[in-house]
Amino acid sequence: MSDYMNGTGIQYHLHIKKGDVGRYVILPGDPKRVPLIAKHLENASFVADSREFVTYTGYLEGEKVSVTSTGIGGPSASIAVEELYKCGADTFIRMGTCGGIALPVIGGDVVIATGAIRMEGTSKEYAPIEFPAVSDFTVTYALRKAAEELGFKYHLGVVECKDSFYGQHEPDVMPVSYELNAKWEAWKRLGTLASEMESAALFTVAAHLGARAGSEFFVVGNQEREKLGMDNPKLHDTENAIKVAVEGVRRLIKIDRGEIKI
Repeated sequence: MSDYMNGTGIQYHLHIKKGDVGRYVILPGDPKRVPLIAKHLENASFVADSREFVTYTGYLEGEKVSVTSTGIGGPSASIAVEELYKCGADTFIRMGTCGGIALPVIGGDVVIATGAIRMEGTSKEYAPIEFPAVSDFTVTYALRKAAEELGFKYHLGVVECKDSFYGQHEPDVMPVSYELNAKWEAWKRLGTLASEMESAALFTVAAHLGARAGSEFFVVGNQEREKLGMDNPKLHDTENAIKVAVEGVRRLIKIDRGEIKI
């Protein structure tokens, strides 16, 4: 690959270099969430701001921990993971929002992904479609224990990842409506918990790199509950999901040190 940064060691998109980030990285999509998450770290400081990628680094339990935004979707998320990995990161937690699909999933809940449906394009440039996009067990365990200890209602299972937000929310106006609607019905019948846009790429890229990855989300609402006339609260304060991500990293650090057994 060509060196577009002329030997400086700075990554082309994220504008970070080795030493700037920790082994553990929390990955929100929205750049505006980065300082909100960084407030939960000790001695957090700004590192870089380039395109959709904003990075802060601080400490938890004496370990360097970073927060980097990825923007929306698999393409930019894969760039973030690739460049963070080149700078020393090897453990990634995606924190963001999702829309519920399964009826028990309600706005305000937390969803922790064990695997992701690869209905997007990025992962196909890393692995054949037969390869499953699954989260790392230890990362997922840490997130689940964090949610339990914080007392938050959570769901553990498979999520769907797509590239088009409006393909999900306005499928009937799309030329491929027949395919979108048929697959959505399949996801429902298979018990898929929620829909989002990054985990399939994240899990597949992590497998390629030999890194660890997990995902957890704040549920904004559930369109399937609304269709049935059921109660469907629509919420936007992601603080609970932020706390799950931060406490999940804290638990991972202790697991990696051998202070906690799983």
